[in-house]
Amino acid sequence: MNPSNQYDPKKKVSDSSEKDDGWWKSILAEEQKYAGPERPRRKPGGPGNRGTESRSRGAGVRKGLRREPSARAGSPAQQSNGEYKPVQLDWVDWTRVLELQEQETVCYAEVVGFNRGGLLVRTQEFQGFVPRSHLAAAINGQKITEQLLESLVGQEMELKVIECDPERGRIVLSERAAQSAPGSRHGLLQTLQVGQQIEGVVTNVTPFGLFIDLGGVEGLVHISELSWGRVGHPKEVASPGDKLAVVVLELQSDRGRVSLSVKRGLPNPWSTAPERYPVGTDFDAEITEVVHFGAFAKLEEGLEGLIHITQMGLHHRLDPRLVLESGMKVKVRVLQVEPDRQRLSLQLLGEPWNSEEQGPTWLDTPGDHA
Repeated sequence: MNPSNQYDPKKKVSDSSEKDDGWWKSILAEEQKYAGPERPRRKPGGPGNRGTESRSRGAGVRKGLRREPSARAGSPAQQSNGEYKPVQLDWVDWTRVLELQEQETVCYAEVVGFNRGGLLVRTQEFQGFVPRSHLAAAINGQKITEQLLESLVGQEMELKVIECDPERGRIVLSERAAQSAPGSRHGLLQTLQVGQQIEGVVTNVTPFGLFIDLGGVEGLVHISELSWGRVGHPKEVASPGDKLAVVVLELQSDRGRVSLSVKRGLPNPWSTAPERYPVGTDFDAEITEVVHFGAFAKLEEGLEGLIHITQMGLHHRLDPRLVLESGMKVKVRVLQVEPDRQRLSLQLLGEPWNSEEQGPTWLDTPGDHA
């Protein structure tokens, strides 16, 4: 990468890139959707905890592994829309779990259930959850299907504890982390720095971003950090198994969480937009999206502007979606450039919907459209 384009953590980020209140909510959503909402602790002497839900083949727990009446394998599934919700387990040895996490020790656990989010596993000392993105098969590019998850029930896995939260009764494990050398995860978290550029492998694609394996540590690239332009869905940018160059935005070493960016390692087209696209000049553009109040047009990769309906020369009651379509080549005039807010206002020139080559598809339909 060009050193001049490296991310400077001291440099002020534009308003449009600042994290809003939902930033960390979306960053944590992938794991929270597996864990479900925090559950209140039961009072001592109260009714026993309800059984942990899982779909399994009813396979018994292997010898040496503890089967508790309050959380037995094969019990009815305690799920909400297919999502795993942990329960408070009085028999968990939290001291031992924290020790496993701190020392990055490999432990052996039996798969006792599964849901669409991953696997429910159990040892003599605790019960935990393995997200599907932390299975070894995910990093190898293998598709994690429900059939694959079901086939793992009853098997023993080598895992590492990557998160332990006694207050929430939550233990998260990883098969991928267990394949790395002892201490590598802790070492990487200690050496990572904000602004550092590093290459990782995409492990999971979600509607709100990409999860990247940095070599024992997993980070998230929020959808707003994938490109300087607009991204409809992260799958447009990458797929599981792809290698991506990323920049470290934020670290929570104590919780093993890393916030990453793809676009910060690339030139920012907005920084020089006023010089390259002066107000009042005309340029070729491509329609990328049409909405009821106007259309978005791309001048170059990462640089899009809005053509408001009032700048289209249309009747005020005519919906732009009737005359414009994504992919149309149009001529536009620059009305305003705001690089700090990453906003560009454009005016549509001519009537591209009257073009024989790229008029709206509905105009090709036989019949009278008057």
